Amino acid sequence: MAQRTGKAKSGKAPNATKRLRLGLGIMLTLLLVVGGKLFFVQGLDVGGMAAAALDYRMRETSLPAERGSILGANGTVLANSVIRYNVVVDQTTNTKTEKFWRLEEGADKLVEVSREQGISELAAVLGMDADELRNAVTGESKYHIVAKDLKPDVELRVSDLSIPGIVTEGVSKRVYPNGSVAGGIIGFLQDGNTGQAGIEQTQDRLLRGKDGKRLFEIGADGLRIPVGVDELTPPEDGKDVKLTLNSDLQYFAQQAIQSQSDKQGAEWGVITVMDAKTGDIVAMADTNAPDPNDPGRVAAKDRGVRSVTAAYEPGSVQKMITAAALIEEGKSSPLDTFTLGPSYTVDGQTFTDAFTHGTEERTLAGILGWSMNTGTVAAGSRLTKEQRYDWLKKFGIGEAPDIGLPATASGILTPADQWDGRQEYTVLFGQGVSQSTLQTVRAFQTIANNGVMLQPRLIDAYVSPDGTEEKVAPQPSRQVVSDGTAQQVQDILESAVTEGQIKDAAIDGYRVGAKTGTSESPCDDGKSGFCGYTASIVGMAPMDDPRFIVEVVLQRPKGNIYGITQGPVFRSVMSQALRTYNVQPSTGEPARLPQYAK
Repeated sequence: MAQRTGKAKSGKAPNATKRLRLGLGIMLTLLLVVGGKLFFVQGLDVGGMAAAALDYRMRETSLPAERGSILGANGTVLANSVIRYNVVVDQTTNTKTEKFWRLEEGADKLVEVSREQGISELAAVLGMDADELRNAVTGESKYHIVAKDLKPDVELRVSDLSIPGIVTEGVSKRVYPNGSVAGGIIGFLQDGNTGQAGIEQTQDRLLRGKDGKRLFEIGADGLRIPVGVDELTPPEDGKDVKLTLNSDLQYFAQQAIQSQSDKQGAEWGVITVMDAKTGDIVAMADTNAPDPNDPGRVAAKDRGVRSVTAAYEPGSVQKMITAAALIEEGKSSPLDTFTLGPSYTVDGQTFTDAFTHGTEERTLAGILGWSMNTGTVAAGSRLTKEQRYDWLKKFGIGEAPDIGLPATASGILTPADQWDGRQEYTVLFGQGVSQSTLQTVRAFQTIANNGVMLQPRLIDAYVSPDGTEEKVAPQPSRQVVSDGTAQQVQDILESAVTEGQIKDAAIDGYRVGAKTGTSESPCDDGKSGFCGYTASIVGMAPMDDPRFIVEVVLQRPKGNIYGITQGPVFRSVMSQALRTYNVQPSTGEPARLPQYAK
C-alpha cells in the first residue's frame, strides 16, 4: 500500500507544477498586454485619447475687447465703451453641489467651502437677498442670468469665489455722453457691437479690436478644477478715432440750424463749417439729429449726414465758379461791364432775374453781387460748353469727397455733349447740375485758400490703446486757379456783402465775403416737376486771410422764397467760429467793387 501511495504522489507533482507555471504564464501575459496597452495609451497616445480627454474637460469663455472711443478735436468723448459683466449660472451643476474647493486667497492651498456659504458670499457681492439668489441658482436650466451690468471690480470678486456652475460673461456697453451732438456723424451700433451708421460703421474694424479668451479645465462633475489648466489670451482693445469736429461749435451749429428750420418750416436744414487752411470740418450740423443712445426716436431719413448724402441743385452759389473760370480763362475781369435788359435771350433761350429792373450797365462784380441770371449767362457765354463742364469738374463737382462717412453723394454733372439747349446755360448759375453741401463748401474753400483745393478732413487721427497717436495724412491738394484769380473772386464775394444784396451777412469787426443761392427742388414723392425751393448761403471770413467757410442750407422752407434770408444764421455761426478759434479782427479795408458801370 505504501509503495502504491508513494507512486501516486510522485505522479501528481509534475501536473500541479505545470498548472502553476501555466497560470503564472497567463498572468504575466495579461500583465504584459495590459502594461503594453497602458504604455500605448498613456505613453505613446497614438490615438490622441489623452488630448481628447483634456479637450473634453476644457471650457472657453470670451473676453471682449474694449471698443475704441470716438473723440472730438479737443479730446471730448463723443462715444466710448465700458465693459460690463453678466453673472450666469448652470443650475444643474450648482444644485447638485454640496461643497467645493477653492484656493485660499493669499495662500497656495485648497479650502473646502459649502454651497450655502458660497451662496451667502455671492449674495453679499451682488447686493442680493440670499434667499432670492438661492432660488435663482436652483433648478434645471443650464443657462440662467443671475445679475447684469456688473462693473469689472465686482466681476473679479464674483470670479474669485469659484462657485460651481457660476460664470461671468463680458458685454460691451456703448455710451454717447453728448446725446445728439454730432449724432449722425458718430452713428450707432446695431446689436451692441456692430457699427450701423456714421463713423461707427465705416471705422468698425479699427474701433472693434480683437476679443480675447480664457480656457479652463473642469472635472467630470462639471466643476472647475482649481489647479487645472487656466490659459488667458488677453483681448486687443480697439483704437480711438479722433475727429476734426469742435464739439462746442458743433452744438452751437445744431441749435442754430434747428431754430432756423423750425422758424421757416423747412423739411430739413444743414450747416457745414470748414477750416479753409486745413480742410478740417469743424462742424457739420443737421436738423433732427439722432441721439445714438436711442436712434429709433427719429425717422430713418434723419439718421444720416445730409451735408454729404443729399445732392440738390445749388442755385446761384455756383456763379462763383463761373466768375472764377471767366477770370482764369482771361474772358472777363471783375470790372468788365455788361449791358443787361429785363431779360436775356441766347440761342432761343430766355432768362430773367429774381427782381425787376430796366436796362442796366453792370460789372461782373455787380452781376454776382445782385445774383443776376441774365448777366451770368451773358458773361458765361464767353466760355465754350466744354470749358463750362471742365471748370465745374476742376472745382470738384461730380466728385464725392471721401471723409469717412457712408452714403456720400457724388451729385450729377452730365457731360457737356449731353446738355440740351437750355442746360448748357443753366449750369452757369447752378441749375441742371446737382451736388452736396460739402462739394459746394470745398469749391469755396479753394477760392479762400488762394486757389488751392484741399480735400475735406473729418478723421484727424487714430489713437492706440497705449496712447500712441497716428495722424491721418491729408489727401493731395491741387491748384485749381491762380492766386491772382482767387484774390479777384474773393473781392467779388466781399463786395456782394459790402455793396451788393447780402448785407445781412456782415459781421462787426470782420471782413466777410458771401454768395446766396436759390433753386427749385424736384418732387421726391414720384411726382414730376418741382415741389418748393432750396435756399442757401455760403461765405468766408475774415477776408484779410480767409480762415473759415460756412454754408447754411434749408430744404423747402415755407413762405415767399425771395423774402427768406439765411444771412443772420450764417452771421451767427461764422461769428461763433471766429470767437471759438480766437481769430483776430480784420485790419485792412474791405473790397468795395462797383456794382454798376461808371
